[in-house]
Amino acid sequence: MTTARNERGRVSVLVMATAGFTLMFAVWLMFGVLSIPIRAEFDLTDVQLSWIAAVAILNGAIWRLPAGIAADRFGGRRVFIAMLAVTAIPAYLVSQATSYGMLLLFAFLVGFAGNSFSVGIAWVSAWWPQERQGFALGVFGAGNVGASVTKFIGPALIVAVPAAGFLGGAIPGGWRFVPFLYMLLLIAMAIATWFLTPHREIKPGSGRSLASMLAPLKQLRVWRFSLYYVIVFGAYVALAAWLPLYYVDVYGLQLSQAALLTALFIFPASLLRPVGGIISDRIGARRVMYATFAIMLTASGILMMPYGYIVLTAPGGPGNEVVPVHEVLPWSVGTTLFTILVFTMGCAMGIGKAAVYKHIPEYFPNDVGAVGGLVGSLGALGGFFLPPLFAYATVWTGMPQATFFVIFVVTLIGAVWMHVTVVAVLHRASPELANKFEHNSREEYDMTGARP
Repeated sequence: MTTARNERGRVSVLVMATAGFTLMFAVWLMFGVLSIPIRAEFDLTDVQLSWIAAVAILNGAIWRLPAGIAADRFGGRRVFIAMLAVTAIPAYLVSQATSYGMLLLFAFLVGFAGNSFSVGIAWVSAWWPQERQGFALGVFGAGNVGASVTKFIGPALIVAVPAAGFLGGAIPGGWRFVPFLYMLLLIAMAIATWFLTPHREIKPGSGRSLASMLAPLKQLRVWRFSLYYVIVFGAYVALAAWLPLYYVDVYGLQLSQAALLTALFIFPASLLRPVGGIISDRIGARRVMYATFAIMLTASGILMMPYGYIVLTAPGGPGNEVVPVHEVLPWSVGTTLFTILVFTMGCAMGIGKAAVYKHIPEYFPNDVGAVGGLVGSLGALGGFFLPPLFAYATVWTGMPQATFFVIFVVTLIGAVWMHVTVVAVLHRASPELANKFEHNSREEYDMTGARP
């Protein structure tokens, strides 16, 4: 009976944590779609607009470490429920903003929703055995699909709900109805989580000093894992918020079309996370990360190439001047190819996110909250810095493709660091081979066992 009760408990924890995280993630990244009507209402530049999404992402990053530690010490359930309830307040305030300054402030406050990730990771990992944590954490992490919720419902609600709202404006209309609806859903989710999950708390950090819980953060590998997460999660968050604007501005699509195409990036980047967990359980997280970086470098390398063509010239103008005579090798990425490449990148990110977090309970089984919190925090901070970098890179170069140049550079840094680390580990394991590169027949035997 105890085993069956524990299994039911861990399943209910996984289901409700995933559902709650999906909602919180939708709230955290709702400005990706809302940015278009917000830009029109407040007459904002793209740089100003990028900061609205960025400050929300910032506040969803900076509290992940303390939130993860709190979950380990006091129990993930009560911390998770408290976060759901508290986030409902700024969600309502966003719907009441009347100026750019107010919108920045309320966007920052509602961004607190993003910190639910480290709490959920600690809560779920405390209930699931290590041999199944790759799968469980992958399922929980699939809550990233919440980023697509606003992409689907946002445009339809903005059109369907009158700008004046209902009940004399008590229920706001237009884009403001979306954060108002999220406020109601957050309260409902907090109540449901309270009643539908086991009241027993598992507290791996209970009785430990704060210093002992923070001690693993001194290890360099924690910071290396954090960079990996910047690449597979921070870039994902940034693109989820940035792609609707990219589709509208570069390809001239309607907001509803841009939102649906962005969802094609979000879905694999979220739903493949459990697959990434299963693959990492079977073949190892390091192999998965190599494949992830290779795919991302290839896709972003193609997408960052500026559009244009080569002009061939030859003498023949007045005074035998050199003049252009032929244009060859035209290059551009149409909507279809762009969407395929972004979809491919999303697949790699979804699998890679699970691989990064597979490392954590393996190396730090008693400090998942603290280590997972720091990794998640720094990864999400990547989502804060990248949208403004996208905007500034586009302004400086005059080319929107610079967005993917930024992603390519960050991914390349992470891939090189990982490979250098792996090579160093192999050299330490086999020091006698450290300087052996070329074939040396004098140190090898022939098939009979004798030296050649």
